[in-house]
Amino acid sequence: MDNEKIEEVVQELLELIGEDAGREGLIDTPRRVAKSYKKLFGGYDEDPKKLITVFDNEGYDEMIIAKDIDFYSTCEHHMLPFIGKAYVGYIPDDKIIGLSKLPRLVEIFSRRLQNQERMTKQIADTINDLLKPRGVGVVIKAEHLCMKARGVEKQNCEISTSSFTGLFIKNQNTRAEFLNLIKSG
Repeated sequence: MDNEKIEEVVQELLELIGEDAGREGLIDTPRRVAKSYKKLFGGYDEDPKKLITVFDNEGYDEMIIAKDIDFYSTCEHHMLPFIGKAYVGYIPDDKIIGLSKLPRLVEIFSRRLQNQERMTKQIADTINDLLKPRGVGVVIKAEHLCMKARGVEKQNCEISTSSFTGLFIKNQNTRAEFLNLIKSG
């Protein structure tokens, strides 16, 4: 990221919306925004395929699920946050990944300008490509500030997206089991 250029653009943006970019509360805002972008958009610097540790499966053939994975992302349409939870599961075949890597995948893809649908599919596709499991299920539930603070201004609307592969598509019982397990406390 070009922090210097980001600072220049933020300074200009402040002026374009009618602010005095030189007033006390805004003097360091361009620097702070550039610094925050490094964290907010850090997913561009990470290749999930290089960060995921894959292990031989030793005969486990049931669902592996990570649920209630908190995330925040930035909507690519309005550059406003969307915040929610991800639920990621798969049924292994020959390979498994380290358990912490499921939330890590969510983190990598959420730290980019995103739309929820693409993020959901990217997580499922990456697990599918890396492991060739018997099936993958990903559900994401999120609230979008672009729907709360502008546009339709609906404060309690939650958006749900899903992406399924393999047994999660072919076997209705597998999909139902996953959806039931992510609901239970």
